[in-house]
Amino acid sequence: MIIAIAIIAGVLLVAILVLSMLRRQDRVTAIGSLDRDARRRDQSDSAVAPLVAGEPRPVTAAEVERAAEVGRGGAGTAVVVAPPPAKPVPAPPPYIDDETLGVTRRQFLNRSILATFGLAVAGFGAAALGFLWPPPKGGFGSKVDAGKLSDIQTYWRNTQAPFYVPDARTWLNPYPVEDVPKAKASGAYSDSIIAGYELGVVALYQKCVHLGCRVPWCQSSQWFECPCHGSKYNRVGEKKGGPAPRGLDRFAVSVSGGGDVIIDTKYVPNGPPIGTNTTGQEAEGPHCH
Repeated sequence: MIIAIAIIAGVLLVAILVLSMLRRQDRVTAIGSLDRDARRRDQSDSAVAPLVAGEPRPVTAAEVERAAEVGRGGAGTAVVVAPPPAKPVPAPPPYIDDETLGVTRRQFLNRSILATFGLAVAGFGAAALGFLWPPPKGGFGSKVDAGKLSDIQTYWRNTQAPFYVPDARTWLNPYPVEDVPKAKASGAYSDSIIAGYELGVVALYQKCVHLGCRVPWCQSSQWFECPCHGSKYNRVGEKKGGPAPRGLDRFAVSVSGGGDVIIDTKYVPNGPPIGTNTTGQEAEGPHCH
């Protein structure tokens, strides 16, 4: 738990660092700065006020003084009329070059590196959290409740077919209790599997041990027969034919206090080796494959 909290804190710190650096870069780009040539052009442009076409030329101070002297000398009365106020001239917009308005190559590379680094750190943090997160309860890979043993036994008697448990990917079939000593003497089964046999239940993994095809039940032969390459197994999953290297893999089985069959799918013990035949069951009709 401490490791998970440390990983989350590290990912958050890196994300904050990346966002702050990107924000600073965007602020610099948005404000911008004028280079020396631009400032010099702005000063030179503002030094001389431009003349607007159609407006009278402003009267200088020298012209006003000359007109006053002429009036004092008797050459007539000179009236100096002030020119009408000139219309305000809008100031030219500040000069901003294309490099300031756009994104420079250096900024693009810096942002790409920071974004890649941030994604890598986020991916590592997500993977670490996924590894430390507890697996979900229920379903394949855990203990699966297959239902009441009495109901399953009734199904066997009425259908003469195995009981399929989708959540466990398992076929449940009866195991003859009188054959348990043979199973123990064969040495092909572990104690956890023998414990299920003593309850009269065998839990067979649905996957063929040859190339992994789903093995169906053949009602006519009362065997499991793989349609992919012809591997065949008897009622308790012991190999009877085909290219399979062993019998069907199986799961440990127990019965709860309430009479429910519990299948432990966390571990998949290997099936019995070739030649194991503890029940002596042969094909009871034509083969399906």
